[in-house]
Amino acid sequence: MTGKPTVGFVGIGNMGWPMAASLIRAGYTVQVADTRRAQADNFVQQVGGYAADSLAALGAACDVVITMLPASTQVADVIADGADTLLAGLKPGSLLIDMTSGQPGVTRALAERVAAAGSRMIDAPVSGGVSRAKTAQLAIMVGGDPDAIARARPVLEAIGSSILPCGAVGAGQAMKALNNLVSAGGFLIGIEALLIGQKFGLDPGLMTDVLNVSTGMNNATQKKFRQFVLSRGFDSGFSLDLMVKDLSIATGIGKDVGTPAPFAALCREMWASALASLGPGQDHTAVAKFSELLAGLELAAE
Repeated sequence: MTGKPTVGFVGIGNMGWPMAASLIRAGYTVQVADTRRAQADNFVQQVGGYAADSLAALGAACDVVITMLPASTQVADVIADGADTLLAGLKPGSLLIDMTSGQPGVTRALAERVAAAGSRMIDAPVSGGVSRAKTAQLAIMVGGDPDAIARARPVLEAIGSSILPCGAVGAGQAMKALNNLVSAGGFLIGIEALLIGQKFGLDPGLMTDVLNVSTGMNNATQKKFRQFVLSRGFDSGFSLDLMVKDLSIATGIGKDVGTPAPFAALCREMWASALASLGPGQDHTAVAKFSELLAGLELAAE
């Protein structure tokens, strides 16, 4: 016996895989589930843990359950009524940690359902991408009851290096969406600056280096421009579809609280237009291709 709770992990995708792997490295017994059973089986073969036969079985076997899914709609499906859902097997007193970048209002309603079943739910979306998921250095924004957050903290510390309580349930997801709004705005303005500079005669790689030692520095200039745009790889591991979803959540929160945010609205529309132009399944860094299309110029590859 390790003394650690058994953890269920629902959603073994680009982010879920390394996050669940971090829990196993930290000594947790982990049961995994995914809509693609082969994905869960592959994880067990390559990393360890166990593949649950059903969501209900996972809930019955685990003390803590993490969901890491594309959107709140999938989380709602997992917690729905039915014989083969998480809620059907979840033991009273269990803790559900939703690490999905979801919609705060939906999450609050789901937390009430979980509470009615005798368990507790918090939200804990992450920032840092696949690279920081692999090294367990994610920033985790948490919303929920302080006692539930305290109970979750040892599990979260196996996944991330910064655990950031933000308020009541849903507050973590609101903070994550707003963080991605800032990140998305910085990316777009930086790409437009590179395009202007290249037309003037500046080298985009040189511009990136200058920005990174100047006041124009941001996450995109540091970790995305050379790595995924100027390399023409466009393979950061976070999709354009999900970025547009997060920006829609952020601007929706602005409308809900009555805060005028014209630049945020324009930013969201630019990313949504890129998605419509480039099509689904693109990496989020491919939004640079949309800016290139508008400028009639492709950034010089390194």
